[in-house]
Amino acid sequence: MSDMTERENTSAAEDPPVTAVASRRVKPGREKEFEEWVSGVTAAASGFPGYLGSNNFRPSGSDDDEYQIVFSFDHASNLRAWQDSEERRRWNERARPLIHEEPKVRILTGLETWFTLPSQKGAPPPPRYKMATITWLAVFPLATLVFMVLDPLLGSAPVALRTLAFTLVMVTLMTYIVMPRMTRLFSFWLYPKEKK
Repeated sequence: MSDMTERENTSAAEDPPVTAVASRRVKPGREKEFEEWVSGVTAAASGFPGYLGSNNFRPSGSDDDEYQIVFSFDHASNLRAWQDSEERRRWNERARPLIHEEPKVRILTGLETWFTLPSQKGAPPPPRYKMATITWLAVFPLATLVFMVLDPLLGSAPVALRTLAFTLVMVTLMTYIVMPRMTRLFSFWLYPKEKK
């Protein structure tokens, strides 16, 4: 039994959950076409094994032309299958007339996947203490709220069931709703502008 657990842990470490952040600079006047393309490519990716979801971050202002598309997969191997697929190649060909250059793609794993921010061209993730601080600021009020909502509904349920429901709600809200907003809200601290 311990050998099987060890193999599973090794496999998880070698094939972790992963997020790809693709940055594309869009030609002026082609934004609407590009956003239609984004809808199509994310729908195509959703048909691949291990797809967990995606987000599209628009440019931050009128002087910015960079979009970022974030794809999340349950395992690095499933992301590679999508990246190496003929389907993705065809979608990338369709995007060529709409963009200035080849997309830049960053692959993130672990806690840093919650800290992806548009307009950070190739920027490394923030220091771990900053990620831990922002995560705690998000988890504490959210966990309190989720406990308050779930306790009346599941208070008499077995501990395993309560834990399952709690963690499912927490991880989903943190990944798709809370952390993208917290990252933008605290971007001034996570990604301080370098002094010239």
